Amino acid sequence: MYDVAMREHQTGNCLSGEVTLNYRRFGKRGGTPLLIVHGVSFFSYDWIDAAAALATDRDGAGGDRDVVAMDMRGFGDSTWSAARDYSVPANARDILAIADDLGWQKFFLFGHSMSGRHCTWCAAENPARIAGLVLGDFSPENAPAGSQRVAQTVANTPDVFASVEDAMRYFKVDPASPAGQTRRARFEAYLKPVDGGFTVKRDPFFRDQFRKAIETGERPKLGVDLWDALKRLQVPTKVIRGARSDLFAVETVEKVRAANPRITLVEIDAGHNIALDNPDAVVRETRAFLEACEV
Repeated sequence: MYDVAMREHQTGNCLSGEVTLNYRRFGKRGGTPLLIVHGVSFFSYDWIDAAAALATDRDGAGGDRDVVAMDMRGFGDSTWSAARDYSVPANARDILAIADDLGWQKFFLFGHSMSGRHCTWCAAENPARIAGLVLGDFSPENAPAGSQRVAQTVANTPDVFASVEDAMRYFKVDPASPAGQTRRARFEAYLKPVDGGFTVKRDPFFRDQFRKAIETGERPKLGVDLWDALKRLQVPTKVIRGARSDLFAVETVEKVRAANPRITLVEIDAGHNIALDNPDAVVRETRAFLEACEV
């Protein structure tokens, strides 16, 4: 989709309480900056193409917006929480820590999947800091089919994969296929070497939480009311739903729309992994929203 030059970026990190947060930075200072936050089965690498595109103008002539994709605490190259604090408020504080480290007084926020929780809470609690919010295939109410798929995938993730290829097969990517060859670099970045092979760059805390939920039938308590947070939003908000998503049920669409008059909702031809399934539409819809907010 994008050439190699567009994907070039800097990496950085900052402290947020007990953890060190890793991020990838694209573009240059110009318009209001944008922070992108990934979901539970993803990390910042998955948003490289979208971030690179959003850091340029429509013609791709050059960087005109500072765009950062972060690794959440416990994911990717960010460190794990020794206190195992992966709460919504803790993740919201991490968002502000990165913005503060970069000197951003006001910024746009994009949250995909699970990070939609953190971004919604952050925007509801800090309206003066957020210029606008984009929620990628997120609603406070997950559909049962998608919830079961994610729970089983995360809970059953092996501690160690013998090879990168084994990891790809587990996540249903054929390493010998053209798509697999293209995505191999992603999996190499998603894994880290350990004794006996490779492991996913994610705190086992999340695996254990899903295992417990499957065994007991009890969902982890978030400690915050996300429907209330959605209702309290005082910033322009755009929800991008994957029309084929198994996590954001079509039955929930009108409930999300009705939660707050500041919400606009669009659907694109994609499943839950909108950045992979239809990056052009994600970039188009997000860019249109950012530009409309800056008029």
